[in-house]
Amino acid sequence: MRVVFIFCIILLLVMFWGVYGVLAEAPTTPKILFTSARDGNYEIYMMNPDGSEQVNLTQHPATDLGAVWSPTGEQILFVSDRQGTRVRDLYLMDPDGANVQRVFKRKIRAWRGDATWSPDGKQFAYWLADWDRLKFGLYLGTFAEEDAERIGNYSSPAWSPDGSEIACSISHEQEARLTFINVRTRAVEQPLPKKALRWQFGPSWSAAGDRLAISGNKHLLPVILERELHNAWADKLSIYIVNRDGTGLRQLVEEAGPRAVSPVLSPDGSEVLYTQEINGQIQIFKIDVNTGLRTQLTHVGGPFRQANAGGDWFDPAYALPVSPQPALLTTTWGQLKKK
Repeated sequence: MRVVFIFCIILLLVMFWGVYGVLAEAPTTPKILFTSARDGNYEIYMMNPDGSEQVNLTQHPATDLGAVWSPTGEQILFVSDRQGTRVRDLYLMDPDGANVQRVFKRKIRAWRGDATWSPDGKQFAYWLADWDRLKFGLYLGTFAEEDAERIGNYSSPAWSPDGSEIACSISHEQEARLTFINVRTRAVEQPLPKKALRWQFGPSWSAAGDRLAISGNKHLLPVILERELHNAWADKLSIYIVNRDGTGLRQLVEEAGPRAVSPVLSPDGSEVLYTQEINGQIQIFKIDVNTGLRTQLTHVGGPFRQANAGGDWFDPAYALPVSPQPALLTTTWGQLKKK
């Protein structure tokens, strides 16, 4: 009987390793993902929050950009055109750049991007532009499944830490509104009035889910923003922080100077990454929410004006444990952090 018991224990250990032994190792210290074209090609890089130890993860001739951490830090979801110049699709890789694989096996002539993970790591939301079928907007996908659900004509999704809603933006001719979509009911809420900011987009959550960083513009633009990059008002894009209920709107970056975009709130909510041009090159900065102290994190230029851009912040102190724990399998990240 004892031999049978020992055999069962060994069998369970083998099965456990077969399921979980292949998981990549998550960073043990805070890390930031960003895109850089310093070598003449867009690649995914990783660095420390102080800008040190900048490492190229992708090292591929294709265009690689828009990387985001999985909730546990064990994987990275990013965008690449390595299947063809008319196709930008979503890929997964390990934190060291290894084990690259496409999320969708079925190839379509479209662009997928602006991806965000669900807190349980099972789903993801993304923006899609499908020229063959003339389909555009926000989609909800599930890993290991080919089909995705269209949510609506939204962009820049950011999944809330408690998993209940997706913050995004919806654009009209004269404005873009910060929008919250309830994942279960699909109910829509827009708590920040347009009189506060005409353009509200690029939301990024704090780990507690109580506030967000956004990019915004107070001024009325005559046409859609993307067609108005040379308009005088385009340089008025700035970085703001706001409470989830739409209160407490506060400007962090002054309007003077080139436009500031792509805000990323640190997990503890104390700092915000953003992208802004300096000396003819677009670089990544961070600003302290409380003191306003600004730090330039990237300095290397390149053949393109957009030398360095974007970012996604991972801190193991604000993530679920990497090692599997049965008690946490049905607990979302947001619920755990509130305890």
